[in-house]
Amino acid sequence: MRHGKAEQYGDDDHRRQLTERGRRQARAAGEWLRERGYVPTHAIVSSATRTRETWDMLVGGSGTTAEAEMSDAAYAADAEAALAILRGAPSGATVLALVGHNPTVSSLVHLLDSGEPDPAAFRSLSFGLPTSGVAVLALDGAWADLDVGTARLVAGHTP
Repeated sequence: MRHGKAEQYGDDDHRRQLTERGRRQARAAGEWLRERGYVPTHAIVSSATRTRETWDMLVGGSGTTAEAEMSDAAYAADAEAALAILRGAPSGATVLALVGHNPTVSSLVHLLDSGEPDPAAFRSLSFGLPTSGVAVLALDGAWADLDVGTARLVAGHTP
């Protein structure tokens, strides 16, 4: 998931906060996940203020009780580094949420997808992953074995 709409400018990028629109969008994304049965059991969230706030809103919308791992590494990660972070997810994570930033999250979706996405999901994300956008990928196997082309895009949500 990409974080919700945030303040455009700030003295420190890491501390930029969500706008009211961003809070609404992130909560709606959580509701969308709940309605489709994709409630996170685990989460890795960039340590930036806007991603932490996005997670809080997603929790409210989805009803998840998952405790998020706040990650400084996810804040600065490119797609390859984000892939490595996901490989370290607990084996018991059945629905893992990554709340991060673009271009990383959009690139990661393309990197992981097997090339045979669900057509509706592909169409919904064909113009990229906007703020509060969610891409749901299915993985057969362990997180430790996650690699390029080993997942399938099965659903997408754009606010």
